[in-house]
Amino acid sequence: MSEEKFDAKLDKVFGSLKETVGKVTGDKEVETEGKVEKGSGKVKEGLADAKDTVKGAINGLKNKEDKDVK
Repeated sequence: MSEEKFDAKLDKVFGSLKETVGKVTGDKEVETEGKVEKGSGKVKEGLADAKDTVKGAINGLKNKEDKDVK
């Protein structure tokens, strides 16, 4: 797992925790911060997945070219 994806997952986990704490304590500000942080983590994770997909596709093309040249 890439560092970017790991950090995104941490954002999601901590965001969920903040959201839960906010709900339990009735602190809407903390709850909202948690929701935002969790959403940010989801976006970051999606971007990391897309980046990994592109890297995989590029590596696949490079490997294909190497085989075609030989």
